[in-house]
Amino acid sequence: QVQLVESGGGSVQAGGSLRLSCAASGFTYSSRCMGWFRQAPEKEREGVAYIYTGGSNTYYSDSVKGRFTISRDNAKNMLYLQMNSLKPEDTAMYYCAASRTSWCGSIKSFAYWGQGTQVTVSS
Repeated sequence: QVQLVESGGGSVQAGGSLRLSCAASGFTYSSRCMGWFRQAPEKEREGVAYIYTGGSNTYYSDSVKGRFTISRDNAKNMLYLQMNSLKPEDTAMYYCAASRTSWCGSIKSFAYWGQGTQVTVSS
């Protein structure tokens, strides 16, 4: 049974930092592209960052580039998102997701999703 469990969300002031974690189980983690997504109220879910299987190749949305860092530990089946210089517009529910294959592609490539962890940034 595939499980993705996020943790690390919370409330911070603008300019602060948070580190999200995602524990994965039930599939061959090291062979899948992994990603972080977010969804704010009344907005569509958007891709924040993706990371390919080896961990060297990554993608970031323009809105977080230079502030967020995605990483993975294939030995521990863990995914991370280090978020620095947080802004109020980063407020959203953040989701960890696993792609169907080693390819990241678009949001449609991601088959498995966690329940999410809330991030709230106050000004």
